[in-house]
Amino acid sequence: MNSKKKAPAKKEGLSFMARLKMNKELLVLSLPGAIWFLCFAYLPLFGILVAFKKYRLSGGFFESLWNSEFVGLENFKFLFSSGDAWIVLRNTVLYNFCFIILGVVLPIIMALLLNELRNKAMTKVYQSAMFLPYFLSWVVVSYCLFAFLNPAKGYFNGVLQQFGKDGISWYTTKSYWPFIIIFMSQWKGVGYNTVVYLASICGINKEYYEAAVLDGATKWQQIKYITLPLLKPVITILLIMAMGGIFKADFGLFYQLPMDSGPLYDVTNVLDTYIFRALKTNGELGMSSAAALFQSVVGFVLLMVCNKVVSKVDNDNALF
Repeated sequence: MNSKKKAPAKKEGLSFMARLKMNKELLVLSLPGAIWFLCFAYLPLFGILVAFKKYRLSGGFFESLWNSEFVGLENFKFLFSSGDAWIVLRNTVLYNFCFIILGVVLPIIMALLLNELRNKAMTKVYQSAMFLPYFLSWVVVSYCLFAFLNPAKGYFNGVLQQFGKDGISWYTTKSYWPFIIIFMSQWKGVGYNTVVYLASICGINKEYYEAAVLDGATKWQQIKYITLPLLKPVITILLIMAMGGIFKADFGLFYQLPMDSGPLYDVTNVLDTYIFRALKTNGELGMSSAAALFQSVVGFVLLMVCNKVVSKVDNDNALF
């Protein structure tokens, strides 16, 4: 009896239609995703041309794009021509650096604390309470904050007056707002990041902790030598992704939360709000598109650089 297995038929000789027929089920399953990417990822790429033209509406999008005057890099100059441009870029980068650092430290601390709770029912309660602000819009949050900071009837000014102090005009005093913005950003987003890290902690093999307990390791030593090193891949990936968005800002946080107050522009004006106000003022779609393209290109470059650095240090934790 011949024990040799029959060699599988080679697919290289199959025609395109034969391969199509052979994989038709997979192609049908992938069709919705392919259509979605075509409509929302690839077709909008034609909008990049708007950043290099003096775009004027004169019919449909493609007709207007064809008829608009080509101006090269002129649209990019408005980002740096204004006296406020460097303040805007400074605010955007510094706020995002704070958000990146706190967005790692605080959620990890909260995840570690939740993981140590013995009452799992209360863990779910605390987790849900922390996660709830993430689903609130900045419009709702801004009016809740206004109830506290209202110069006339706000809660904080009421407390100050009870102690014989003068009330503070919160929406015209810019020295408080960097702290308010950072605090509100973390209050709203810490729950989401905590869930990410808590899920990673729950996925760690319990045998590591059991072995550490047998060796006499304390809780802090377990966290230091087991939990944090095993969280390193998740932390690294999230940091790389966050660096890619360092030139982007949460529009609602910087526009709606301070109620678009003019006296606060020095500390609340970031690239996204700057673009929006410029679009409202002069209606130049080309300039706004140029700013968006600038954000995307710089973000892409930063993401690639960070990923390259990580791959040199620890290739296993890089994105690709």
